[in-house]
Amino acid sequence: MLDAPPRVPLTWAALCLLGFAALAWAVTGDRSPLDQVDQWGRTGEDWADDFGPFVQVLRVVELGFNTIGMTVLTTVAAAWLFLRGQRRAALFAVVVMLVTALATTGLKLVLARDRPEWQDTLGLLETHSFPSGHASSAAAFAGILITLSTLFVRKANLRRAAVAVALAWWLLVCADRVFLGRHYPTDVAAGTLLGAAVVLLTIAVINPRPRSTAAKADPLPEVYASQRRLAVILNPIKVEDVGQFRSLVATMAEESGWSEPAWQYTTVEDPGRGMAEQAAVSGADLVMVCGGDGTVREVCAELAGTGIPVGIIPAGTGNLLARNLGIPLYLRSAVDVALNGQDRAIDLVKVGGDAINDTHFMVMAGMGFDAAIMEGVNEDIKKRIGWVAYVISGMRSLMFPAVKVEIQIDDQEPTVHRARTVVVGNVGFLQAGMPLLPDATIDDGILDVVIIHPRQFLSWITVALRVLRKSPVVDETLDRRTGTRVRIKASSDTPRQLDGDSIGEGRELWMECVHGRLLVRVPR
Repeated sequence: MLDAPPRVPLTWAALCLLGFAALAWAVTGDRSPLDQVDQWGRTGEDWADDFGPFVQVLRVVELGFNTIGMTVLTTVAAAWLFLRGQRRAALFAVVVMLVTALATTGLKLVLARDRPEWQDTLGLLETHSFPSGHASSAAAFAGILITLSTLFVRKANLRRAAVAVALAWWLLVCADRVFLGRHYPTDVAAGTLLGAAVVLLTIAVINPRPRSTAAKADPLPEVYASQRRLAVILNPIKVEDVGQFRSLVATMAEESGWSEPAWQYTTVEDPGRGMAEQAAVSGADLVMVCGGDGTVREVCAELAGTGIPVGIIPAGTGNLLARNLGIPLYLRSAVDVALNGQDRAIDLVKVGGDAINDTHFMVMAGMGFDAAIMEGVNEDIKKRIGWVAYVISGMRSLMFPAVKVEIQIDDQEPTVHRARTVVVGNVGFLQAGMPLLPDATIDDGILDVVIIHPRQFLSWITVALRVLRKSPVVDETLDRRTGTRVRIKASSDTPRQLDGDSIGEGRELWMECVHGRLLVRVPR
């Protein structure tokens, strides 16, 4: 619906309004062809009266989702969207709810249908009945939630769950109106049709998708003549519909003045390096990579030092590099940034150790608890529920045993610590914006190190609070270091990870920051 031309939502809106008009004609005046249907409301109210606790729940629903409750919900949703940079989506939500409220109030006054005579006596309502305001606002808000889920929830299972919750909530509110006797069933049906019609009409007028950079900004000046050749490296298991994604990229590339994309797919044997090398040799002016942090790491490591900018399309679970660079997680917006954003020179980190080949990472490396989390993630659960799989694994790994580690920063004397985890970061923020390394910057040429050693299970709460507060205090529980070169030696084999990918157990990692080595596309 969101990608369809305006005539499609307008057509569906017209059908909803026709249904509303038919109901309005049938239940007003002296006409009564639907009296038998409305009598079901009396039956429902009589049945509910026999269950006192159920009626109490219904009254809570009535109060929670009245005009005040829906105004609070709308305000919170719109504010959250606005602060997340989704201003058109915020405007969409406000307009839908405001128009629905005004239309419902006006139609109640015009049609002037009385309330059912059997409504619950507690909190008796004497205002007009048709259409139901609760039903229209619930349908409108459910439509907003479904629209936003379609836009911003990437995993199909989570998207279906969000839609199911929205529909279940709407049904609960509608049932509440009938079982309390506040409305006839036809009032509720009419309110639902009205709310749905407003959502569809608003989609046709205010598309909630983020506006393209190409549509609102002048092209960036080019420092050399470019044929604007575009190469796309895609991890095909990270997008639901490869054909649809290819069509989206091709259309947006053409609109932004880029050539027809040259496509390459990663494989288990080659997660991106070979494809990146081929793109560089073929003379690509921009390489777009779509995948998780692992795929992004492989492509970026190969293109480092070539001067070819990388456009990152985050399609994984963590997407930590994209989050720290401010690249939107909504695929269409990320493609827009890749095609029309500005180039930023960022650091990458050389890394090596026992039993691994020398490579690079972009985000962070770790030994201990954090790597045990990555190692313990169930891939099937991760596919179904995304980042929640990391929470489950983390709860199981909280008391990962402390190990003795020797840490050397640059040419300083090594220091010995007891630690449950040691993290070396090129960026500062983890999932949900947790500032594990609050002073880390991806283009400062410096690595940030955090050494964490909570002695007891409850000590993790103290650690979490200090991290969230960005506390500058350092001690044996949470210590911080910085430098351009870092070497970690553990006294026993310990899990290790690079950018969220487990690389197996070992006793050593060494890292060196390479300043400004890679060009990436970021928002203007």
